[in-house]
Amino acid sequence: MAERVILAYSGGLDTSVAISWIAKETGAEVVALAIDLGQGGEDMEVVRQRALDCGAVESICVDARDEFANEYCLPTIQANALYMDRYPLVSAISRPLIVKHLVQAARDHNGTTVAHGCTGKGNDQVRFEVGIGALAPDLNVIAPVRDYAWTREKAIAFAEENKIPITVSKKSPFSIDQNVWGRAVETGFLEDLWNAPTKDVYDYTEDPTAHWQAPDELVITFDKGVPVAIDGRAVTVLEAITELNQRAGRHGVGRLDMVEDRLVGIKSREVYEAPGAMVLITAHQELEAVTTERELARFKRQVEQRWGELVYDGLWFSPLKYALDAFLQNTQERVSGDIRIVLHAGSAVVNGRRSNQSLYDFNLATYDEGDTFDQSLAKGFVQIHGLSSKVAAKRDLGL
Repeated sequence: MAERVILAYSGGLDTSVAISWIAKETGAEVVALAIDLGQGGEDMEVVRQRALDCGAVESICVDARDEFANEYCLPTIQANALYMDRYPLVSAISRPLIVKHLVQAARDHNGTTVAHGCTGKGNDQVRFEVGIGALAPDLNVIAPVRDYAWTREKAIAFAEENKIPITVSKKSPFSIDQNVWGRAVETGFLEDLWNAPTKDVYDYTEDPTAHWQAPDELVITFDKGVPVAIDGRAVTVLEAITELNQRAGRHGVGRLDMVEDRLVGIKSREVYEAPGAMVLITAHQELEAVTTERELARFKRQVEQRWGELVYDGLWFSPLKYALDAFLQNTQERVSGDIRIVLHAGSAVVNGRRSNQSLYDFNLATYDEGDTFDQSLAKGFVQIHGLSSKVAAKRDLGL
């Protein structure tokens, strides 16, 4: 039996050409693997057939939408993960899922090598190859676009020379990656940091300045950190993300325009749309503020930042990430309740909270009649709390 290469197949120009190129250069048979992560666009059956038409000996399409939502998006919600305090890891959390299925396909189809279509300037090459190394260190990796400096022109020329049945439409000025968790847009005129995004950059969100829309007020219910209902209707995690993408997207919620620190050491201008992701993280953060004890909450914020950095850096399958997962899961035991949130003009504003796990005590918090806080204890507390600073100040001032 001929050697087999399992290719992460998107259906685009580069990975379509890669099927024929890998077969020609290595003599191996190519098995194409496409993953449905809720990215929309083409019918997955069309994508599957295109891979066969381009020379794949087998073409596999996996519907991983629920798996993606439950095993990758949900941990991101529970970690309140925002890389550089802004980016909800739209692309970063999809890569380890693809890696997992690539490795499984290699085992199922007797593959010795896996391949991807990433360039040498981005983060995804790291996420793919480090992930593959963690799950299947015996597999080889081929990266034609990176290792052979492919350009769009070279790919088209190779397709023409080898009669690969591809249809090349007018090239989008942007590089786009999308899934149900969000949409990432880069390159083109966005590479000039002074250029403002134009209307055609966006797809998941409407113009947030279109104030003609009435505000949309909704209630998200969580059970142990899992979104389980919207406005009292039971939903799966995937359904919650999908519905909030639509409802928040109509109000322009979730648009991000940022200069990002890539793992490879360069800064990159990125535009993101993640309406459902940003609403769910906002609501989850607010519920944790009500239900999580102060010292645990303070330490969790440090863990959240490190967790997000590990995921961004392609270390989803690392020992530290696994250990932090266990900590984060433990913190969700009491994160149950309802968050009321208003979507309007690009913002998602929480205006109501309730939980039977709440640590908010009205009688301790109130300044009105019924106050049970013993203020006579505060004077001594303040003196003891500031004592070390006071002693140091006396020394430093020579008092």
